[in-house]
Amino acid sequence: MLEESWQNYEGGAVVAEDGQQAQARGEQKQRKRIAAKRSPQSEQASTLQKIRNFSVEFGPSQKDILNFTNQLSVMVRAGISLQDSLESIAGQQEKPKFKAIITDLKNQIEAGQSFSQALAEHPQVFSNLYINMVAAAEISGSLSSMLQKLAEYLDGEAETRSQVRGAMVYPIIIAVMAVFVTIFLLCFVLPRFTAIFAGKEHLLPASTKILMASSAFLRGYWFLIIPAVGGLFWGFLYFIGTNVGRLWWDKTKLVLPLIKTLCRSLYITRSLHTMGVLMRAGVPILDTISVTAQISGNVLYKDMWLGVYSDVRQGKRIASSLNQYNLMPSNVVQMIRSGEDSGTMSDVLRDVSDYYARELKTVIKTVTSMIEPIMIVVMGVLVGFIAMSIILPIFKMSSLVMGK
Repeated sequence: MLEESWQNYEGGAVVAEDGQQAQARGEQKQRKRIAAKRSPQSEQASTLQKIRNFSVEFGPSQKDILNFTNQLSVMVRAGISLQDSLESIAGQQEKPKFKAIITDLKNQIEAGQSFSQALAEHPQVFSNLYINMVAAAEISGSLSSMLQKLAEYLDGEAETRSQVRGAMVYPIIIAVMAVFVTIFLLCFVLPRFTAIFAGKEHLLPASTKILMASSAFLRGYWFLIIPAVGGLFWGFLYFIGTNVGRLWWDKTKLVLPLIKTLCRSLYITRSLHTMGVLMRAGVPILDTISVTAQISGNVLYKDMWLGVYSDVRQGKRIASSLNQYNLMPSNVVQMIRSGEDSGTMSDVLRDVSDYYARELKTVIKTVTSMIEPIMIVVMGVLVGFIAMSIILPIFKMSSLVMGK
């Protein structure tokens, strides 16, 4: 009896267990059917949500870094800890990428790294100059004042770039207008005279024949010209991105009649200003020269400062090393020599960089005032050449008709 009862109990348990499994399988199938019915809609909603949230975001700009430095300087000067300052700035940051970078800086500092070491983990955002100045401030214990100097330096650099770009806006506008006027005349005005010139090609001057051939080519193969121009532009950018192309382009900028003075003043101002700021910050001289080489902005000036770095490391003086190159004016080299002799190198560099900063503004105004009339004259000559190439054949044909 006990054995039979046990068998019945065991069989009931099996039956009960099979019933529970069947119910579980049924519920699972039901969930799958519901999910299968809902999945297209949910996937569609998810796709639409992704499309709405899609955005293209670039890295932080120079203005973003300047604002970050100003805010951090004010907070540190007010006695707020570096971690709390970074957390507060990250909370106010609207750009997700830059916010993630600032948060990472805070996390690395809390993990035991110094601020300069944390900055060095993001070399694409913070330059060598920025990192070295922060490192010098950490050694001297003057982070707030150093951040203020950094903000002033970045502000000055932004102003210089703005001046240079502003000087090039007007010439670029004139050049674009000249191109569009030329295309309009060749594609829409000149073709109206082809019927007049038909059958009289032997009477046309060479300039008119060239213009007519150019007009026919533009109207017939415009769909090839546009990608060809784009390809040439891309090829030029790719070429100057290579070592050989960059060297050629940097050499060219230093020999062009109007651009060379502007570029030389820009490179000298940037180099000496950077050196002065780093030396006043207490950065070692070799590190100062190395950073100056990296931010010079021209391959030739970079090679010059790297050569100076090598000479100074061997015990030579900066002025004597600069004498080997023709990229730095002799009066600047002489002033640097005086600064080395008197031990006031940082003050001399500051004065010289301030002088060339003022000189750069003057050069920008001069170059702009010279480029404007030159571009206007070029545009006038081009339009006049096209107009005369159209009008002269008409006068010639009229004179032949009147002669007959």
